Amino acid sequence: MAKYSFDFKLKLVQEYLEGKGSYKFLCDKFSIAHKKSLQQWVATYNAFGEAGLVRSRKNQTYTFEFKLHVVELYLTTEVSYQELALQVGIANAPMISKWVNDYRIAGPDALKPKTKGRPSKMSKPTKKKHKEENNDDTDKLKRLEEENLKLRIENAYLKELRRLRLEGTPQKKKRE
Repeated sequence: MAKYSFDFKLKLVQEYLEGKGSYKFLCDKFSIAHKKSLQQWVATYNAFGEAGLVRSRKNQTYTFEFKLHVVELYLTTEVSYQELALQVGIANAPMISKWVNDYRIAGPDALKPKTKGRPSKMSKPTKKKHKEENNDDTDKLKRLEEENLKLRIENAYLKELRRLRLEGTPQKKKRE
């Protein structure tokens, strides 16, 4: 259950908009821990109306391109999650923070839609073989790229070790 009901949020927002008190006064009066919550409710109410205060039970799906666009907007501008959510028309600002965190951890692939449900037991052999071959190629390519990177790091490390060893020992002069 949500911490605050829709009616409670609506009552506080309307009292604020009617000028019955400041954010701090209303939060103290109704025992709300942070005035930021009330500020967000007012901003959401101004942008979406009463529907913005309702806790949505419907899972809204967004395209990969839209998610990527929103993440890039957040990273390139200096706006908060709440301001950006209001700009792009999303009532749930924490969803944007999840997208940004996923993007930072795993890159753009983390924003792609995931398959849902249990995999089917019946398989179609023609399509599956083609996908397996394609997956095998991409997996093999990724493994080779990782191995190549590790070998480059090892090579650079050994070169640096050799350079440091040569600098540390005085070289013998050849006798004529």
